[in-house]
Formats: sequence, C-alpha cells, structure tokens
Amino acid sequence: MIRYRKFFNKAFASFLFILFISFSTSAQDGAALFKANCASCHKIDADFAGPALKGWKDRVPGGDWIHKWVHNPSAMIASDPYAKQLFEKWKPTIMTSFSNLSVEEIDAIMKYVDEFQPAAPAAGAPGTQAAAASQGGSDNSLLYGILTLVLALVALILIQVNKNLRKLADDKSNIQRGKPVPFWRNKTYLMAFVFVLFGIGGYVVINAAIGLGRQQNYEPIQPIYYSHKVHAGTNQISCLYCHGGAQDGKHANIPSVNVCMNCHIAIKEYKGDPIIREDGREVNGTAEIRKLYSYAGWNPDKNEYNPDRNGDGVPDGARPIQWVKIHNLPDHVYFNHSQHVVVGKQQCQTCHGNVQEMNEVYQFADLSMGWCVNCHRTTKVDFLNKETGEGNKFYSIYEKFHDDLKNNKMDSVTVESIGGTECQKCHY
Repeated sequence: MIRYRKFFNKAFASFLFILFISFSTSAQDGAALFKANCASCHKIDADFAGPALKGWKDRVPGGDWIHKWVHNPSAMIASDPYAKQLFEKWKPTIMTSFSNLSVEEIDAIMKYVDEFQPAAPAAGAPGTQAAAASQGGSDNSLLYGILTLVLALVALILIQVNKNLRKLADDKSNIQRGKPVPFWRNKTYLMAFVFVLFGIGGYVVINAAIGLGRQQNYEPIQPIYYSHKVHAGTNQISCLYCHGGAQDGKHANIPSVNVCMNCHIAIKEYKGDPIIREDGREVNGTAEIRKLYSYAGWNPDKNEYNPDRNGDGVPDGARPIQWVKIHNLPDHVYFNHSQHVVVGKQQCQTCHGNVQEMNEVYQFADLSMGWCVNCHRTTKVDFLNKETGEGNKFYSIYEKFHDDLKNNKMDSVTVESIGGTECQKCHY
C-alpha cells in the first residue's frame, strides 16, 4: 500500500505541475501580449498613434510579411513598397522593432486582433468607454481567480482522500499512529496562514498606496453639459481653437466665455442629433446654450449684452464658468503641453483619448509615472535626417545616434534614448 501511496503522491504532484504550466502558458495569450507590446500605440478598431489593427489581413501582403514587419520595420520600409506606403501615411512615426517576439507570439497577437469583439458598455456607467479603450479587450482576472479557487478546492479534496487512504492502509496493516494534530494547532498550517495573510495584506496596501491621487475614468458633473462629440466630432472644431495654450505653453488652458460666444452669438439653438447622458437621459442642448448666455451676461432676446450698470467693465450678471478640473498631476511633476504637441508632435488623443467621441470628457489614462515612462520608451522623436533635411534640427547635436542609424546599429531614436526617462526631466 505504501508503494501505491508514493505513486499517488507523484501522480498528484505531476497533475498540479501540468496545470501550473498550462495556466502559465494560457496567461501568455494574444490579449496579454497585445497589452504589453502594442496597446500604447495601437487600438484594434480605431486609428491611434498607429493604424487600427482590425482587418490587417485585407491590407498587408501575404506570407510572412507581418512577421518581418514586426521584427524590423525600418528594414521593411527600405525595401518593401507597401511598408513605404505605410510609412508615408504615418511619418515621421516609425513603428518600434520587436525582434524579441517570436513568430508564435506575433501570430497570437494577430489572432487576438482578428477575434476581438468590443464589449458593450453598460448604460449609466460613467467612463465605461475609457475603461474599454484603455484595456484594449476583456479582463480575465475574474476567470483566473475562479480557476484558482477551483484548483485550491480540488487540492483540499485530494489531500483529504490521501488521508483517508492512509488511514485505511494503516488499519489493514495494524499500524498504530499518534492522533493527528488539529488544523488550528498545526504550526505548519498556522505559519502558512500567516504568510498568506501578510502577502494579501501587503498587496492590498501597496496597490492602495500606488493608486492614491489617481482618478482614471473620473467624469464629474459640469456646470454646463458641454459635448466634445458635438463640437470636436460632428462640427470638426480643432482642439487648439479652444485650448490654444497647448501649443504655446505649459498649460492647455480652459477657454474663456468669450471664446464660446464667438460662435454662440449666432448659434442659439441645438438642432443636431440627440445627446444622451451616461445615465440614459437626453440633454436639452438649447437649454445648455441658455446657461452659457447667463454666464456671459448675454440677452438672446435683444441680441445684445446686458448693460454694465455697476461700472466694473463686464455686463451685469456675467461671471466665469466654474468648470470642474478633470486632469490633475501632482505638484512635484512638471509637464509642458507645447513640448509634447509642438516638438513631440503628439495628438491630443494620445493622453486624453478619443475626445471627439466623448460627450462629457472623462480622464482616459491613469496619468501614472509608469504610464508616462512607458510612452517615453516607445515613442520615437522627430529625429533629423541629415540627408533629406527632414526632422527637428535640434537633434543634429546627437552625432552618435546619427552614426548608429547610418550603420544600422539602431533603427530609430526614442524619447528614452535622449534622456526622456531621467528623473530630472519631470522632477526638479
């Protein structure tokens, strides 16, 4: 019987090992690989910093073209017609080479892209679009948690079965063993419980501490329901018309009431498609325009501003709109909008999401240090091409990088390469 018990223990250990390997392998699926390598520049069903990946098979040449492109985009641009066409459309951005990805991993990513189905947002849940966009797919954490509990339950059952078999074997062999120590007095079990408790407690505390001050998906109620989808989406108003400071200085700035009145002196009624709040209620666009008139001190019936009876230089009743600020960085962090918009040539959507599709704006990204650092590691600078003269001439001082590019030692220069991940870049 002892021989069978040893065989059973080995079989059980092998079973758990195979399960562990299986789950470790399944965790490295296309979704995880996409989030780790692609999500910072690509969305599956919409253009972002790079093209939408959905339908890639219908656009790219066949064979192993996609593998060659992912492994070395610069070499493909130099020799492949379609790669050149792709570069012309998205220049000066060049995709980062991922030579570390195997063919199987690339296939897993593209399979995930092909099979991706966007989750329908629940009505009345603010920021669900942002959550879906930032995740790039479904979250399997709940599934893994359930599987872990199931495996733990199976392990406990097997342990109990093993105890019963041992007892039967002892009874048959007339072996007398001491009374087993109860679970609550077993030092091994107690120590394991303490370790697990400290591990879970530490994980929860650290995650809570890391999340302090972060407010991803924050979507406050504003004094006027301003729809970016109507203004930036339907009417194609440039972000810089209202937020001109984004290209001129550190702050993007909130537009003054006068900027709004430039258009709404003439536009007194909303006649577009229905605007639906996140809770399902329809917005009265004309009533919201009337709120603007109240803040501006404008009389829409007389088509003129209210008189300035108190002599303070503004129409009677006019006052600033108390907008609720959404995007807040810690005081010890330096961020300059113009440096990113003008020099870095970044689109507003990189940090703020597809604002042209939002009604009320919410915080798209978590704006954590890790999020910023990862962007700097993958984003290419507008490096000067000395042969064509294209690019930012400031980068002419980086002779080593020019030599490395010329000698094919590197295919592009990222923000990290020029010191974009050094502490003093953002903290000084």
